[in-house]
Amino acid sequence: MQIEAIYHRPKDNYAYACTKDDLHIRIRTKKNDVTRVTLLFGDPYQWEDGKWAYKSTPMTLTGTDSLFDYWIAEITPEFKRLRYGFVLNDDTIETFFGEKGFSQEPSSDVADYFCFPFLNTADVFLAPQWVKNTIWYQIFPERFANGDSSNDPDGSLAWGSNEPTPNNFFGGDLEGVIENISYLKDLGVNGIYFTPIFKAFSNHKYDTIDYLELDPAFGDKETFKRLIKTCHDHDIKVMLDAVFNHSGFYFPPFQDVLEHGQNSKYKDWFHIHDFPLKTEPAPNYDTFAFTPFMPKLNTENNEVKEYLLTVARYWVEEFDIDGWRLDVANEIDHQFWREFRQVVKTIKPDLYILGEIWHDSMPWLRGDQFDAVMNYPFTTNLLNLFAKQSISSKQFVENMTNVLHMYPKNINDTAFNLVGSHDTPRVLNECNQDENRARLIFTFLLTFIGTPCIYYGDEIGMSGGQDPGCRKCMEWDVKKQNKDLFTHIQTLISIRKKEPLLANEGTLSFLPPELHSNCVAFTKSDGKQTILVLLNSSEQDINYTLPFNLKGKTIKNLFTSKEFAADIDEIDVKLKPLDFTILKF
Repeated sequence: MQIEAIYHRPKDNYAYACTKDDLHIRIRTKKNDVTRVTLLFGDPYQWEDGKWAYKSTPMTLTGTDSLFDYWIAEITPEFKRLRYGFVLNDDTIETFFGEKGFSQEPSSDVADYFCFPFLNTADVFLAPQWVKNTIWYQIFPERFANGDSSNDPDGSLAWGSNEPTPNNFFGGDLEGVIENISYLKDLGVNGIYFTPIFKAFSNHKYDTIDYLELDPAFGDKETFKRLIKTCHDHDIKVMLDAVFNHSGFYFPPFQDVLEHGQNSKYKDWFHIHDFPLKTEPAPNYDTFAFTPFMPKLNTENNEVKEYLLTVARYWVEEFDIDGWRLDVANEIDHQFWREFRQVVKTIKPDLYILGEIWHDSMPWLRGDQFDAVMNYPFTTNLLNLFAKQSISSKQFVENMTNVLHMYPKNINDTAFNLVGSHDTPRVLNECNQDENRARLIFTFLLTFIGTPCIYYGDEIGMSGGQDPGCRKCMEWDVKKQNKDLFTHIQTLISIRKKEPLLANEGTLSFLPPELHSNCVAFTKSDGKQTILVLLNSSEQDINYTLPFNLKGKTIKNLFTSKEFAADIDEIDVKLKPLDFTILKF
């Protein structure tokens, strides 16, 4: 037994409260090394005849990645306190593992066991429940629709008449969104994520000038109130983008520092190395990346903190928004985010807080900061298999298993899963314009756990490379829209809403990729019903033998609504190249 590979810590994704009564305990072992794991657990104060009285339960293997196996036990401690340890067996030897290390036999000293001191309700990670059933639609306001030409910026171009550049404008606004709510309802989405809408210099608005004012090119606050009401009347949530890591160059406090230097009362609002300020050849102040027009804010400064928390409070109180997406969230101090959460959750407890973090984000997901992060490891894995064909289905399953075990289950349920955004090439471009591969990507996205997001226009087959190419004007000419792709996504959304197992109910399990090297297959099951999603990522026909005894059972194809009764022991599913099926039994 390779004990060096065995890992557990009594915190984060390895030991966590799933509900106010239930705990999940996980352990990691070397891949294909340990055959059985038993959890020993009990209240540290419960003794009988001078001995600690503990119970035992077998742990379940929940997944395997390229290096490790992952095991879980779900328990309900009677008195909310817990000490626990593990007995590991590889069919030749048995080993006990506790907080003090390894031994041949379970320790008789309760202090040698891991400790979960008390299951405090306040420590349970609770993201808003509505998020689990939300399908998001990301809108880049300047490029979605022009509903009011009177507020077009000077020099605005006719809609879609030119390719997007970092500096051109087409007049997209909030009125355009209001006019097209019926389109979004028809697609089936019930959440809109807006990139920044506050007053800014650029077309992307990530260089804020005034955090308390709408950009005049998008409309006024009355228009925004009408937008919120229209969305809420159609059961659509609204999430805004908060750019608190940095301001824009023309943010008045930064302009004051430019003018007055060391004498500016705002000099401590930024991270300035020396005076006077300079932008060339490199800025002598911290910025987003190395962009001199986005100076980094000092969120440890009390005045900055109070200003930004006022902003966070204002848009929730005055306009009843449903979520904040936090730009460059990983570069801001944790204490700021803790206070941010307290402020907005006090006003609206079920407000969704989403951080933009592209890497392992456990430090932000302990219940005191964010509800979720943008799941870019999910994105990368999905594109590598179906679009770029740079990994095998086996590697895909291993990678995705690793992604799922990065966080507790209740965090995965509200993870923001995306396959394209204003920061990435369009899905069709990633797929080299292969619509069948794009369909597979959306099929996986909309049948997997988490809360999925569609970038505007991807549903009708819009193309575009890296920023600014991915920021084209929305194509409203129906003759130029890919209606087959639209219908495909619309159908998947409809099925997801009707079948809770295709969203965040039940238990997800990947089928061993060795069953067919060109397939990705996973099930969602609640013990009574099971849904199987099967995707052929290859250019060849395949014949997939279902590894279940379904004789006598009725099987329904959820995508086509066709049913058939299984009357043989083995059932083969034939899939064409780049095809899929969704079966319920």
